[in-house]
This record gives sequence, C-alpha cells and structure tokens, in this order.
Amino acid sequence: MTTVLIADDSIAVRKVAERLLTEAGFGVTLAANGEEALAYLAKETPDVVVSDVIMPDRSGYEVCTFVRAQRALANTPVLLISGIVNDEVTKQAESCHADGVLKKPFQGTSLKDRVIELLAKRQRTAMPVAKTVEKVVEPIEPIHGFSVSGDELETRRQAVTQVKSLEEELRIERGRVAYSAQRVVQLEEQLDSVKELESMLAREREQTAQLKKQVTELDSATARVQELESLLEVERAQTVEAKMQASVAESLGGRVRELEAALQAERQAAKQLVEQMTELEETATRYQQVSQQLLQEQECTRDLTHRVAASEQLAVRAGSLEEALAEERKKTNALATRISETEPASQKAHEFEALLQMERERNSLLAKRMTETEQDAELATKRFEEMARKLGEIAGLASQLGSGKRRP
Repeated sequence: MTTVLIADDSIAVRKVAERLLTEAGFGVTLAANGEEALAYLAKETPDVVVSDVIMPDRSGYEVCTFVRAQRALANTPVLLISGIVNDEVTKQAESCHADGVLKKPFQGTSLKDRVIELLAKRQRTAMPVAKTVEKVVEPIEPIHGFSVSGDELETRRQAVTQVKSLEEELRIERGRVAYSAQRVVQLEEQLDSVKELESMLAREREQTAQLKKQVTELDSATARVQELESLLEVERAQTVEAKMQASVAESLGGRVRELEAALQAERQAAKQLVEQMTELEETATRYQQVSQQLLQEQECTRDLTHRVAASEQLAVRAGSLEEALAEERKKTNALATRISETEPASQKAHEFEALLQMERERNSLLAKRMTETEQDAELATKRFEEMARKLGEIAGLASQLGSGKRRP
C-alpha cells in the first residue's frame, strides 16, 4: 500500500488530511512536528511527504532539505502546505527543491489530487519510456553537409511541442491508472468478502434444508414426540438467547449511531479549528500591515514636525507683517485725519474707523493663533491680505473723497 507521511503541528489539519487520504486508499503516518517527521524519515521511506511550512521546532523547508539529502529519499515527492501562499513561500519552496505548495484549508479533493499527481510523476520518471520521450525532445544536433529549411525546423518544433503535450497527457493518464489500480485492488478485496458471505449463506441454506427434513421426519414419527418436545425446549431457549442477542445488537446499533454522530461533531470541530487557524494567520498578516501603517504614521509625524517648524518661521514672518500693518495703520490714521477735515464725509470716516478697530481686534486674535498651527498661520496670512485689500479700498475711497473736496 502507498504510504504518505503527514507532518503538521495542528491536530485538526492532521485529522482532515488523514481522512481524505485514507478514503482514497492510501496508508497514512502522522507526525506532530518536524522532529517526529525527521525521526520517522531516518528509519522509513514513505512514498510521499506532506509537511506544514511553519512548525515549532523544524520547518517544512528543513524537512524537505533532509529528504533531498538522503540517497534513499532523494526522489521522494515533497508537498508543502501553508495557510499563506505568496511569492516568499514559493521562492523558499523552490530553494529547498519541494515539488509544490498547497494552501490550507484543503478545498475538496485538492490534497488527494496533488498526491496522486506526484505519485504519477514519480512513476513516470522511473519508467524507461519516459527516458525514450526525453531523448525524442532533445535538441537536434546539426549534421555536417545537411541543411534544414525554416519550414522543416518549424515542423520539427511543432512535433517536439506535440510530444511534450502527449508526455503530459501520458503522465496524467498514468496517475489515473495508478489510482484506478488501487481502487481495483480494494474492490477485489470487497469482492472476496462478498464471495465468503455467499458461501456462508449457501451453508446456512443447506443447514436449514437439513433442519426442515429433520422436522418432517419428527412430524411423521410419533414415537419421538418426547424427543421433539425436548428439542422444542432447546429451540425455545435458543430463541430467547437469540432475542437477547438481537436486543444487544440493537443497543450496539444505537451506540454505533452515537459514535457516528460524535465523529461528525469531531469533523465539524476540526473544520472550525482549521478556519480558526486561517483567521489567526490572517490576523498575523493584518498585524504586519498595521506595523507598516505605524511606520507610515511615524513618517507622517516627522513630516508634521518639519511643517510645525516651518509654521514657526511663518509666525516670524507674521511679525514682520504686523510691523508692516503698523505702518499701514499710520498711513490710515493720516488718511483718517484728512477725512475728518471734510465735514460732508465725517460720518463715513467714523464708520471707517470702526471697521479699522474691528480689523485691529481680528488681527490681534489672528496673531495669537498664528503660533499654534500651520493652518492658523495660513489663515492669518489670508486675513492680512484681506485687511490690506480693505485698506486699499479705504485709501481709494479717501482719494475719491479728497478729489471730491478739491473739486468745489
């Protein structure tokens, strides 16, 4: 029987893999970690090795490296299983010369199909036919004095491609044949048991016929009535015993149903455990992502620190703007003096002074907030520009009023 070694630190994954491969007719050996797997491989030679990538003591890569280092196991297929299959896992699997990586949890018959495929590949490489095919697909060496046209070369290339495709189909077909052969052996064993049951049924029928014959003889012989009565008592005792055995068998049937229900519950629990392991592995992935986001946030914090320093520089600039504003205020006061001299425009001058006072209060508030954040600094700059615009409007109005006063 084909033997498969399964090494995984999760009992749920081991049980699921054992059930899938046992139903397919394979013999299964379980190892709870990498050390147990290496201890088994040091003594035995399984046909296929299925190992988890991440285990507490020895990883699946180390198990694969050990297999490839042993002469007796060098050609043994090694299938790695992992909850996360990415470029890094694939690269490490190739570096230790593994035959493939399968993602957990297993989907349908994926594990069984991969094991059958690896066995078929191993069988194909061991057959001399494969060597013949390899010779066919070898590059054609140039022959002195003979030239090959482009069409002939393309035809030969197409033939080589067809040979490779036929080789792949042959590999798949051999895998199917190997699996079918195993199923035929199992069916033959079942057929042998059926034949034994048929022979037992035939013997029981013969015994029943003999008993019927004896009963007929007993019915015809009145002299053996007492013997028949004793036999009847014996039959009654056997009937009682048979009823007791039937009741025991019924209780055993109930127990079997209970055990089947418990087995189903265990399978469901194993499935849930596999899902939980997948969620934990996803949580680990999310932890790595959060760590990367934290690094990005730290980078943003450093950037904000630089921006705060820039905002402080803007605050210094705001101080210089305040000085410029003071000069503008002086000019505005001069303009207000000139405006006060014009009696028709005195009321408007008062309104302008009130607006100017409001702008001064707003400017002082903006100067206090300037030192807190860069946004306040930018807002203060906008408001200063707004004040400058209004002062320009005031200057324009003052010039208009001055020109209007000079006209009369």
